[in-house]
Amino acid sequence: MSHVLFVCIQNAGRSQMAEALFRRAAGGRHEARSAGSRPAAHVHAEVAAVMAEAGIDVGGKVPHRLDEDDMQWADLVVTMGCGDECPYIPGKRYIDWELTDPAGQPPEVVRGIRDDIAGRVEALIGELAEPNTP
Repeated sequence: MSHVLFVCIQNAGRSQMAEALFRRAAGGRHEARSAGSRPAAHVHAEVAAVMAEAGIDVGGKVPHRLDEDDMQWADLVVTMGCGDECPYIPGKRYIDWELTDPAGQPPEVVRGIRDDIAGRVEALIGELAEPNTP
């Protein structure tokens, strides 16, 4: 079982979508968390709306500040647009997903971001199923 941490700046869009989509796709085979370097007060409304269309409720989630516990827990850290604001911990595996920030975007753009993340999540889960992959 891998522990995957999804990190973006506000933990109100991309990382929330990634965590939720990963949890659903992993079906308990792996664990996920998400966090932000400067968390927002709430998940972006446009993100909550398009995730609800996919049958996933993230509207009540509270963005979480990235902390030491998250970094120690994670085997794999997936960063999304936080650049130098994402801390680096030696010994952790990192992947960076370049994704458009969904904040303030129209629904069709946010759907595209959601679907892009879903595809990346499926590929990641397939990779994690391979032997010798953290």
